[in-house]
Amino acid sequence: MFDKLLLGLTFVFVSWAAHAVEEPNHEVHEELRGVLKVIESAINSGDYDKMLPVLSEQIRATPVNQEFLGSHGEVSRYFAKWFGKEGYLSKLEIRFTPDALTELSADQSWGLVTGRGVEKYILRDGRPYELHTRWTATMAKEGDGRWRVRGIHVGTDFLNNPILTEAEQSLAKVAAGSLGGGVLAGLAIAWLIGRRKKKA
Repeated sequence: MFDKLLLGLTFVFVSWAAHAVEEPNHEVHEELRGVLKVIESAINSGDYDKMLPVLSEQIRATPVNQEFLGSHGEVSRYFAKWFGKEGYLSKLEIRFTPDALTELSADQSWGLVTGRGVEKYILRDGRPYELHTRWTATMAKEGDGRWRVRGIHVGTDFLNNPILTEAEQSLAKVAAGSLGGGVLAGLAIAWLIGRRKKKA
């Protein structure tokens, strides 16, 4: 049993070492992956300010609703407004998946990364909405030697998302109700006219 466990650990270590050798700038990319995990964890746990240390003080962020956030304070206020105790929404669960490794500048002081995201919004009444997004982020190695998100833009297909679909369905129901009401009103008027003619 011990031999099998030792063999398994050896295999994991060898696989990791081989991966580290194959991946250029492995330590840099590990730190960048760590930044992504911090943001995901902070959002999914609802402790949003925990992401601030991995965001640049000069952050330039555009979330999925296309607001602009230009500071740590604006980031905090954004999440408090939408997801705080008095927020419009109950919870956000998010998952980022990079398309590939971050493209690093020649001096490795900044990098560019793109990817896909899944953002699941829970409304106050419990209804869930899942949006599929695309995102682009600029990463910067700042004066203290740590990598942070300098800029990020998140977008979604506004012609194909569940919130728009529900809005369209609601409009269809209203239109159907109005049509039905119009038909009933027309029949009622015709009936009244018919009665008057008979009396005449």
